[in-house]
Amino acid sequence: MNKVREIQAKVLLSSTAHPDSLFGCRYNMNLYRGCQHRCIYCDSRSECYQIDHFDEEVLVKANAIDLLRDELSRKRIKGPVSLGSMNDPFMPLEAEVNLTGRALAVIAEFGFPIHIITKSALVLKNLDTLREIARTYASISFTITTTDDNLAAKIEPYASRPSARLRAMRVLADAGVQTGTTMMPILPFIEDNEENIEAIVAQTAAAGGTYIIPGLGMTTRNRQREYYYDRLDEHFPGLRQRYERTFGDRYECHSPREKQLWPFFEDACRRHKISPRIPLYTPQTAKQLAMF
Repeated sequence: MNKVREIQAKVLLSSTAHPDSLFGCRYNMNLYRGCQHRCIYCDSRSECYQIDHFDEEVLVKANAIDLLRDELSRKRIKGPVSLGSMNDPFMPLEAEVNLTGRALAVIAEFGFPIHIITKSALVLKNLDTLREIARTYASISFTITTTDDNLAAKIEPYASRPSARLRAMRVLADAGVQTGTTMMPILPFIEDNEENIEAIVAQTAAAGGTYIIPGLGMTTRNRQREYYYDRLDEHFPGLRQRYERTFGDRYECHSPREKQLWPFFEDACRRHKISPRIPLYTPQTAKQLAMF
């Protein structure tokens, strides 16, 4: 498991002029650098992010809570804060450090909305805080690329198994917190089939999820690609060569079955009454005082 080292961050929140179109977030926050889940496809290993020793070391931003409190106090726009873009905010280390839990308490105090992407059932330790934030807006997206726990053990070895994520989704839904699935990446030649897509949609609906954000393929680039191909050699002998023939050095590796799978996915969403888009945060407008 990864070594852990504390660092001092200079800035915590990054911001955009307009909310992103996919998740509707205006601010992004990473409390850690590196991740313990070691998902074989993780884009954060890519050289462009300059996270050295991604799989050997996790850096903890020790001053994150003080920074967050200071930065939120100076934000004029209460847009959604995103957690989970570069690592999982509920990796196993979070059970001890509680950095995400403390950050969520500050976010709740300042009344900001949130969106979280995670592969961990550990999110439930903050259920009460999430319910409080949900009065403004909270959406918890569980990444589920397969519902097969045995397959997930190969491709997402230290994350909660999909069955545990779906049980956590049910708890959140029953507590009134908006939740759903990020169905990405869907690994070509491994997960890009109708049986897998149907299972993800059906089990999301059964767990109380209201949306699925899809992505039928994956990305590969320097350093990430090499790691992924080494894991293919380990768990799926011969598949590396198929990837090399099909995709070469491309960044975007769309499933060769993408054209067939999109209408299948859309039909599955209709049948299971699941939205293929996340319901985004809508700022509440102040009620005008009645004139007498």
